[in-house]
Amino acid sequence: MGWLTRGKNTYIKNRNMKSAYLADSDISTDFTSEIEQNEAILKETFQHCSDLEYRRIEVNHSLQWLIVYIDSLIDKKMLDEHVIKPMQTSQKRDELPKEEVDLKNKLISIGNTRSSSKVSDTVRNLLEGHAAILTAGSSTVLTVSIPGLVKRSLEEPSSEQVLRGPRDGFIEQLSTNVSLIRARLKTPKLKVEYITLGEHSHTRIAISYLSGIVQESLVDEVRTRLMSIQLDGILDSGYIEEYIEDQPYSPFPQVHSTERPDVVVAELLEGKVAILVDTSPFVLIVPMTFWTGLQASEDYYNRWPIATFVRWIRFLFINLAIFAPPLYVAITTFHQEMIPTNLVLSIAAAREAVPFPAMVEALLIEIIFEALREAGIRLPKQIGPTISIVGGLVIGQAAVQAGFISAPVVIIVSITGIAAFTIPRYSLANGIRLLRFPMLFLAGFLGLYGIVLGFLGIMLHVTSLRSFGVLYFSPVTPLNVSALKDVIIRQQIWAKFRVKSRRTKEGGER
Repeated sequence: MGWLTRGKNTYIKNRNMKSAYLADSDISTDFTSEIEQNEAILKETFQHCSDLEYRRIEVNHSLQWLIVYIDSLIDKKMLDEHVIKPMQTSQKRDELPKEEVDLKNKLISIGNTRSSSKVSDTVRNLLEGHAAILTAGSSTVLTVSIPGLVKRSLEEPSSEQVLRGPRDGFIEQLSTNVSLIRARLKTPKLKVEYITLGEHSHTRIAISYLSGIVQESLVDEVRTRLMSIQLDGILDSGYIEEYIEDQPYSPFPQVHSTERPDVVVAELLEGKVAILVDTSPFVLIVPMTFWTGLQASEDYYNRWPIATFVRWIRFLFINLAIFAPPLYVAITTFHQEMIPTNLVLSIAAAREAVPFPAMVEALLIEIIFEALREAGIRLPKQIGPTISIVGGLVIGQAAVQAGFISAPVVIIVSITGIAAFTIPRYSLANGIRLLRFPMLFLAGFLGLYGIVLGFLGIMLHVTSLRSFGVLYFSPVTPLNVSALKDVIIRQQIWAKFRVKSRRTKEGGER
């Protein structure tokens, strides 16, 4: 319940989230009927903001309209075509609208329009990509949505590529991401709720779920945890993930993040809640279990025997990713009698010139491997993979020949590195990578006893961990036989969703 402690004093602040913009400029006034005075209010509010533009439209040498907008946030071509030109045309024809309602109905031919007499509302709309239209003799300001931000085209996420499945991925624009979900779930039961977080960034957050499938208590929990967040700015969904997870000190992720719309839709159909953050292509899904991290979307696009086989491969290699180096260190250091004679002679010959103990040897090569992996990510794409491969080969071969490390350790660490890449969810793979180092120390000091103690500690932690009230290791603990079918094997789609198979008796006779 640590999240309640962090956010227990934030209710009053977040209750008035709509007026959060007032904190930046201390705006508490309404517009007047004097257009010059209203212009002065906006100029005072946006002092030293050179990208704020003012377009004046005069009638009979008198200022009739003032159009205010932020140059970098709107489409100026649409503004000229659908707002300014109609105003100039009406001026020539002497058909000036008498009221703000006439201006909206007769002249403005695009987008979403809003009207308000409050300065705070207009400031918020300007910062969201609206153009504000101030009319002489009126205290009501009309704002028109003309978004002009350049957005990235839809493409397949590089971190979650599949051989079979949809090729589109989320981008940094919230409205586009919501539309990708609605394109797959054409039902009014799909609910999308918006809130605003961030003292200065005022980032829009969308909470999405399927009414009738999700538990209302889960939705209420998500709302409560999000509204308890106090931050100056939210730049990515990772900021929110750290605030809403149950155990922030656990190496295991308790919030599932993905860039694939099909993954989000599949999780929504299972009664989970998706959290979309504006300016971030990663969508958060809660709750998350350990087995979710081992399942890829492609499992359900291939035939179930192949998907089951691949899933078993993942189960095997996730154990290798944690226990392969510690087992090698423990056995070669304390339990040589467990190794066959020919193999122990081969290992002893390989380690004869190595000056370091097995634990130090394995630790060094693990650190070098992680450094090469990190360098491959940070380097430009044209040379990153090449540097990683060449660096690994050259450094590994040179270290073996120089006698700093032995060849068996290079083989073990290489297998461990490959094993970590078989985990579909990057956040879970990072947690597994982190666990290898304490397991190495336990194996180096206590041998197999240390590995057993480490394994028990991991199991105790995982089985007690929760994600939004759901046990992290479910449905294994507590045991749920019906749900366990889709963990050990990839259950057939028609059996998973209890839909009658097309292979009816009549079809079989044909």
